[in-house]
Amino acid sequence: MTIHAHALLFDNDGTLVSSLASVDRCWARWAEEHGVTREFARVELHGRPAVEIVADLLPADVVPEALARIEALEVEDVPNGGVHLLPGTKALLGALPADRWAVVTSATRRLAEARLDAVGILPKTMITADDITRGKPDPEPYLLAARELGVDPARCVVFEDAPAGLAAGRAAGMTTVALTTTHQAHELDADLVVQDLSALSVLVTDAGVEISVRG
Repeated sequence: MTIHAHALLFDNDGTLVSSLASVDRCWARWAEEHGVTREFARVELHGRPAVEIVADLLPADVVPEALARIEALEVEDVPNGGVHLLPGTKALLGALPADRWAVVTSATRRLAEARLDAVGILPKTMITADDITRGKPDPEPYLLAARELGVDPARCVVFEDAPAGLAAGRAAGMTTVALTTTHQAHELDADLVVQDLSALSVLVTDAGVEISVRG
């Protein structure tokens, strides 16, 4: 199978890097600090902006302070082994021109930059929670990334590990590639499902980018 595209849009956590240990560690501490450990156990965490998660758990008047707290915990945890590259990330991104790809993450810009800097990834274009009004599964983040790159959404390919992100990509009218790094294949609705980015190769041509599954 070969997918033809003009731009590649990557989720960060669970797609380019793994921060699961850090996320679990920091949010568990945060939930304990705010007395919502029982409620937190029932909340969908992965792939959603922190502001939505916090708003699900706490009264509106304490959301700003609580949001600042979880961001601080996660940023502070990065140097403690809180993030590492997933297989295939470095090779695939290294094969792409800087203007052909973007990172589209539900994290804040401060947190996303801290995690990406820790693993040596420097995207020219990045859409974060600070840039949008509606997070995944809404298509806004991916549509904004396509606009920033100057590419028709229909010519973009989204790489995601979470159902919410894949739903956002589909709603944006984009081709979707799912990675089974955090969810099982049957939980992921996508045009293509692979284990991780190491399963893929890219070829840059004058016409765009060809994405193929390695034989």
